[in-house]
Amino acid sequence: MTHALKKVELHCHLEGAAPPALVVEQARKYNIATDGFLKDGVYVWRDFAEFIACYDKVASVFRTEEDYALLTETYLRELAEVNTIYSELFVSPDHGDRIGLGADGYFAGISEGVRRAREATGIECRLVVVGERHFGPDSVKAAALYAARCQNPLVTGFNMAGEERMGRVADYAAAFDIAREAGLGLTIHAGEVCGAFSVADALDLVRPARIGHGVRAIEDPALVARLAALGTVLEVCPGSNVALKVFPDFRSHPLRALKEAGVKVTISSDDPPFFHTSLAREYALAASEFGFSTEEIDGMTRTAIEAAFVDEATRARLLALI
Repeated sequence: MTHALKKVELHCHLEGAAPPALVVEQARKYNIATDGFLKDGVYVWRDFAEFIACYDKVASVFRTEEDYALLTETYLRELAEVNTIYSELFVSPDHGDRIGLGADGYFAGISEGVRRAREATGIECRLVVVGERHFGPDSVKAAALYAARCQNPLVTGFNMAGEERMGRVADYAAAFDIAREAGLGLTIHAGEVCGAFSVADALDLVRPARIGHGVRAIEDPALVARLAALGTVLEVCPGSNVALKVFPDFRSHPLRALKEAGVKVTISSDDPPFFHTSLAREYALAASEFGFSTEEIDGMTRTAIEAAFVDEATRARLLALI
């Protein structure tokens, strides 16, 4: 039912999208043992803390500009094969520095992968710079400063991800001020591991156009009404939420309840192979598990384009494809 639909993804971490087969090839290239994080083609983790550790080990097999071009092109081609017309990828300059490639080299490789995929398939992509919360406020601020000054035309947004239980949103607000002043679109992970209060803090202190996940807002009806009134867009990733046990199953997941309450919602995959999912599966789940019609799913895709961090000419072109 949903395969032929045009698709858009606003919430995906680049390293978190790495196909296990590609990671095996990369690990072999660098003589890295994968026993501790990859078994029988499946990433191995048990809880959120272990997921982050596994993510970092997967990311460690990508070390050069060409590695990152290959990873980016591979994922974007995968998206294009299922009729995806636009993708935003979350990327971290911290990682480029940690592996010795440097942020500039890291972004050069990713940008080349975007170019190759667009040339081959026509898919549009933009990059959202991520500050990693568990590395502390100074690290997140440095990521914002990099995003503000890098002058890469593909970099159009700023985000904060990582361990949501680390610190308070107030500790990181200065980074978002830097990104806002630079004209970047703002989104922030909130309301995933932590409850409704983290969404409220994000609205109060960051004032983002979008919130990554945000699903725990359902615990506070007044907050749900506030999200609807503000028009804040939620980047919802149901497969991820169930895999991480934010909700026990799709029946208890609030995607439909949020939409029916007037909140603007979109569909994404987050870190697809880690959660045994894909953007195509998330669209299929919207129909099979949540009962959305084709028209409703197309509506969520239009919402994603309207909320995308792109110039208005690109937005109009993408909307015309739905």
